[in-house]
Parts: sequence; C-alpha cells; structure tokens
Amino acid sequence: MDKVIVITGASAGIGAELARQAGAKGAKLVLAARRELELKAAAARAGSESLTVVTDATRRSDMERLRDAALARFGRIDVWVNNAGRGITRSVMELTDEDMDSMWRDNVKSALYGMQVVLPHFQSRNAGQVVNISSGLARLPLAPFRSAYSAAKHALNGLSACLRMELRQSHPGIMVTVVMPGVVATEFGTNALGGGPDSRVLPGAQSVEDATKVIVDVIEHPRPEVYTQPAMHADVERYYHDVDAYEREAAARFRR
Repeated sequence: MDKVIVITGASAGIGAELARQAGAKGAKLVLAARRELELKAAAARAGSESLTVVTDATRRSDMERLRDAALARFGRIDVWVNNAGRGITRSVMELTDEDMDSMWRDNVKSALYGMQVVLPHFQSRNAGQVVNISSGLARLPLAPFRSAYSAAKHALNGLSACLRMELRQSHPGIMVTVVMPGVVATEFGTNALGGGPDSRVLPGAQSVEDATKVIVDVIEHPRPEVYTQPAMHADVERYYHDVDAYEREAAARFRR
C-alpha cells in the first residue's frame, strides 16, 4: 500500500489497529493522539515507517500542526482518517449543555478540523481521501443511552455528504468516505462520558481486527460509505422502510 495515511485517535482501539494493519501493507503512517506513551507503543506495533505527533484533535491549531508535520516528513498526504471521538451514556432528558458541547467538540468539530486542514493539500493535487469514522448509531437508534453521541454522528454523516457533493463538481479526484461500525470490542464503552457498558463484553461485538479490515479495504478501494457489519445495511433499509415498526421492535429488545 503506497499511501501516506494520517490517523487521529491512533493510540488505542480502531486507530491503533488500523495503524497495525496498514503498516503491515507498507503504508507510511502519521499517528496522532493525546497520549504520547500509548501512541509510541501503537507506532512500534505498526512496524512501518511512521511519525507520531501528540495531538488534541479538538484543537484546530493541533490539527494544522499535524498536517504540517506529515507534509514535512513525507511530502504528501494520501489519506486522512478522522478517528478520534468519544461516546456518552445519558438519556435525552438527562443531557446537559456541557454534555452536548462535549459530544459536538469530540465527534464533529474534531473531524471538521481534519477535513478543513487537509483539504487544500488534496485540492492542489485533485487527489486524496478523507475517511470519517462515524457509527451505525448515525442511522439506527439502537442505543438510546448514547443519545448525544448518536446525534453528533448524524451531524458528521451530514457534513461528510455535503463535502462529498461539493467536491464531485470541483475536485472529483477526492473521495470523502464515511465508515459506520456497530459495536466493536474496544474500550469505547468504558471510556464514554458517564461510564457505561464495556463494549468488549457486549453480545455480538465485532472484533477490532474485523472492523478495521473493512477500513483498510475502503482505503484500498475508495467508496462513499461502508458499514463494518454487512447486516447493518439491511437493518438500515428496514428502519427507513417502516420507522415505527423498527423502533417498536428495537425498544422491546432494549427492555429485555
């Protein structure tokens, strides 16, 4: 894989596993996260030519510095993966202003900064791919306690689609991809704002290795959207065919 790939949130979970799998295929990596020790450990496991940049993805200036470091090291960026994000465990009626601000900052603004800082470089080449790691909860209301996270990922999907439509006309060589995982066996659940169930022990949780294989595939074969679990696409179609019936069925499962 002859690509230079920037990955935010690369110190653990999907980000670290993506570094490992892409590195094994020969990609040049620029890994970003706030935790320096964990980030360096992820780079070591990737076993590829890589650069680590301690980065807070919720700060525009940090994302600009990340872009500049990648270009200084490798001369180009081929793929920018906006993977940094955080969940929440709150019902709609419990949400505070601070909860909403946090979800917007961590899941929407962080990705927006990534898109905005790398796009001029992509436009100059009419080439490149933005990969935004969203969630199946951006399409399906399967976990009401993830309320504001679900809302933020809906927003991320919307921004991604709007940017993709803009670029179709002006820069058709640039792809904006949205990846929608389901439950993945990472520390996402325990790291959620307000705590919550451990994603690693939830029934049906997809292994991080299998979820990440889908991301590697969509980098090798770019396309607009992909679910990491094929069955989810069928569930989305059922949901939009009859929202009321699907939500009643899902609510019954959630109560059990």
